[in-house]
Amino acid sequence: MAPSSEIQSLVLHGAKDLRLETRPAPQPKAGEVQVTIKATGLCGSDLHYYTHGRNGNFVLQSPMCLGHEAAGVVTAVPEQQPSNGTAIIPGDSSLKAGDRVALEVGIPCRTCNFCATGRYNLCPRLSFRSSAKTFPHADGTLQTAITQPENMCHKIPESMTFEEGALIEPLAVCLHAINRSQTAGSGSGVPLTGSTALVIGAGAVGMLTAAALSVSGVSQIVVADIDAPRLKICEGLGGGKFGIKTFLIPKKAPLPTIEENLATATELAAQISAFAGLPAGFDRVYECTGVPPCVQLGIFASTPGGKLVLVGMGNPVQTLPLGAAALREVDIIGVFRYANCYPAAIELFASGKLAGIADALVSHRVPLDQGEKAFRLAANQAKEGEDEGRVPVKVMITA
Repeated sequence: MAPSSEIQSLVLHGAKDLRLETRPAPQPKAGEVQVTIKATGLCGSDLHYYTHGRNGNFVLQSPMCLGHEAAGVVTAVPEQQPSNGTAIIPGDSSLKAGDRVALEVGIPCRTCNFCATGRYNLCPRLSFRSSAKTFPHADGTLQTAITQPENMCHKIPESMTFEEGALIEPLAVCLHAINRSQTAGSGSGVPLTGSTALVIGAGAVGMLTAAALSVSGVSQIVVADIDAPRLKICEGLGGGKFGIKTFLIPKKAPLPTIEENLATATELAAQISAFAGLPAGFDRVYECTGVPPCVQLGIFASTPGGKLVLVGMGNPVQTLPLGAAALREVDIIGVFRYANCYPAAIELFASGKLAGIADALVSHRVPLDQGEKAFRLAANQAKEGEDEGRVPVKVMITA
């Protein structure tokens, strides 16, 4: 069957202004393939754009398709005109129609120093689908089909579901954070095997980070959050095989002064550390929320010589107890997306070590033409009955 000449695109025109539009089907140029999208997971940045028309400092300047956690099927490869002009023949491509792929949607320049040294996620000219950082914006994957550079399409095996393929993107974030926690900062650090870790935030990235730490040999993992239902899901990941402990953070309103809030963070860190039987704190803390009180907590919950890894994208300006970090040599490590992590993420899913993760994380499946419902679910703003009695964790828009 020939690919359709038209596609459907879910386009954001402004805060809470999503429109389903018909567009001509994109045709692949040299070095590209056409991919029919089968699954796209909604993430926090998508929700910020949908709710506010911006994500931090990145403001929507023109209509844009959201979505960047995606997998699909190659449906067309470029055609090539031979020099004699007599016939059109398929272009030379390592991918072919029918191949199943996970999409890495950040497109670097490949020529700058960052790209040359393998840190292409820091490329100043990187164009990322569904991000308003650059203009013109690069449309995301909430479309029935897109064209994508072939070298940013990663083949996935038949044994892997498209939902697992879409989860490769957030898993790549987690693996990049774990890699950074081993190589960044001072000294040789503590090996992962046999170490201890605190994960703050029981969203999809927090849960994937905890599971990835478990299969990496971390001996004790605690996930802390204010959401009891999500912590229950976290404990049961993979039937409990990951050995994750959970700590429910009590909900409290911010106090009037910085000093009082830092005292609260200090006390909470002591409580979590005591719960884990680690009075000195954790070797590594992965902060997956970006919320200022949680980042403060992460500093106090790190052991002397430990590492705080900033995974979550939160407030651009924060008040932090840097003295508490500096005097105890706690390394604070930034994380921005990922680089060179897709092959390892695919291998990890394909190995079966994360079996059951997708079933636990994917709480809702919604077709593209009901995209507004998908965003309401992901933002915990569902209408009566829409959530089907399930806790929203990862909402997938599926074909």
